[in-house]
Amino acid sequence: MHPNALSTVAYFAQSRWRLAFRDRAKLEAWQQARLARFLRDVLPRAPYYRDFRNVAITDLPIMDKSSMMADFDARNTRGICLGDAFEIALRGETTRDFAPTLGGGADALTVGLSSGTSGNRGVFLVSKAERLRWAGILLGRVLPAHLLKRLLLPWTPSVRVAFFLRANSNLYTTLSSRRIDFGFFDVLSGVEPALPRLNASQPDVLVAPPSLLRTLAGEAAAGRLDIRPSHVISVAEVLEDGDRAAVRHAFGVEPHQIYQATEGFLGYTCERGTLHLNESYVHIEPDWIDEARTRFQPIVTDFTRDTQLIVRYRLNDVLRVSDEPCRCGRVERAIAAIEGRADEVLWLPSRIDGRGVALYPDLIRRAMLFAGPSVREFEVVQSGMQWGVGLLADGDRQVAVERVRAEFEQLWRRLGLESPALDFSDWRPPARGVKRRRVRLVAVPEGLACTF
Repeated sequence: MHPNALSTVAYFAQSRWRLAFRDRAKLEAWQQARLARFLRDVLPRAPYYRDFRNVAITDLPIMDKSSMMADFDARNTRGICLGDAFEIALRGETTRDFAPTLGGGADALTVGLSSGTSGNRGVFLVSKAERLRWAGILLGRVLPAHLLKRLLLPWTPSVRVAFFLRANSNLYTTLSSRRIDFGFFDVLSGVEPALPRLNASQPDVLVAPPSLLRTLAGEAAAGRLDIRPSHVISVAEVLEDGDRAAVRHAFGVEPHQIYQATEGFLGYTCERGTLHLNESYVHIEPDWIDEARTRFQPIVTDFTRDTQLIVRYRLNDVLRVSDEPCRCGRVERAIAAIEGRADEVLWLPSRIDGRGVALYPDLIRRAMLFAGPSVREFEVVQSGMQWGVGLLADGDRQVAVERVRAEFEQLWRRLGLESPALDFSDWRPPARGVKRRRVRLVAVPEGLACTF
């Protein structure tokens, strides 16, 4: 077996069987040992961290995308300049050829450009060893048992994967092998050109953002798409109940999720359908944003990476924890939902004391759901005490508007909040390749103190 394949297989076996922790204390001991080695052996190789010796992880500064880009040259261990990396990443975005690397041979680095949900560009670096490691861990975490058998039996057909995303990468194509037929579909090219190729390839695994999965489900319902994937994975956007229902109806399977970002492979759905944080490979500090400790923003340290260091990186995501442990027995933290970003939390003043009260995106989605099936698409944008509501509705649009208005008014009464002015307009789909954002905060109400 080729050494590259051996490396991937080793990490596959480790993540699939050895690190399926059933005891939280053992998981944390594993984490602490790997973190200690990372802090001792890897961290000082980046110029930014050379003065941080013999410190605890919590003593290191917190970073975000802006600080990572500002100190890009000093936060990687290979002496790569941001300008050189950005040039290659931008060339790939422009030409749609994502194969070129920075350098050559065993030291070649994959360079990618992450636009992020907010549109702020970020550059990421991944070495060949890290790509092979990532591929093994990902397959170990997400490949269902029935496809694992296919993968391991050489006389059976290879596992066919259809992967939709805005940009391809050598990171993703690392999954391609004799036993995995990996097909990338460019979201920027649209759905219609992809249909003949999908029908011809008959993928076993369909991977796409939930908004695109919903579109593909519609194409299947219309008879233009005839595929029966046995595994469907949602990526890059919030998976809503409507997306789940559309996938189940069209393809007969429950969609799973991969929580993957520039900052690492952060979470996966287990065989019981629960989203778990990938804590065997990533240390995540919860920055709780409510007194009941039901929601938090993750602060991520990826102790498997040794090129571009992700150390105490605060993500802008809002995660809601599960009330109960998962029946699968894993002790990696169970997540009830990735609700969205912190700038998708809306704020209104309390009628009692005027303090700012957070309305999490899930509350807005539920209100829209209860408004009835005639609401097909929506967007809510807050600017102070003005909410712009974009609607796409079936049937009588005014009836849909009044139902949405009634649901919002009921929500505000229940929570004891001041009522904003609602400005309804026609919903407009996001530009091709831009992530779906249902809820957005442009400005908080004037004079309102809004803190988690």
